[in-house]
Amino acid sequence: MLVKFTNTAGMSVSMYEKDAKPLIINMGTSGTVPSALRPEDLPQALASLQAALKAQEAAPASNDDEEDKGVNPNARAYPLIELLKQSIKDNKAVMWEYSDGVL
Repeated sequence: MLVKFTNTAGMSVSMYEKDAKPLIINMGTSGTVPSALRPEDLPQALASLQAALKAQEAAPASNDDEEDKGVNPNARAYPLIELLKQSIKDNKAVMWEYSDGVL
């Protein structure tokens, strides 16, 4: 299942639920889909997400991590971070919901 992040200016980012859920939780939310953040809550959500990603990067790699050479979490989060930054700049809310569409 896909999760689509949008802002009220029309920008959007889609990603698989298994990748989106941890990012949603790292923004300091409950992880519920669908949900949203008000413009005034976005700076804290962005800071929380970036801090969580930095902590993951600093954590020592386990043997399981060695086997799973997937996309770096920072790279995966980049489009969402950019959407959050633009939404803060434009003072727009960010919403996310399930999407049946294609990436």
